[in-house]
Amino acid sequence: MRLDKNKLIRLKEVMAITGLCRSAIYSNMKDGHFPLSVSIGASSVAWVEAEVREWVDSRIEERNRRMQLEGYR
Repeated sequence: MRLDKNKLIRLKEVMAITGLCRSAIYSNMKDGHFPLSVSIGASSVAWVEAEVREWVDSRIEERNRRMQLEGYR
């Protein structure tokens, strides 16, 4: 799948991609563990899709490294 590196997605799609609820997304952002949102209006925000998908990929890679270290196949 080729992504437009600048495509912005709204919260509902971020939640669908990550499986996280709204509060978990904002909590992870606050802690520096999730991509920051981009202001797109007076009271609207969105996320860069490529950054969200990279975050998902990093979670999978971390899981795979842990499994490898613990001897899982």
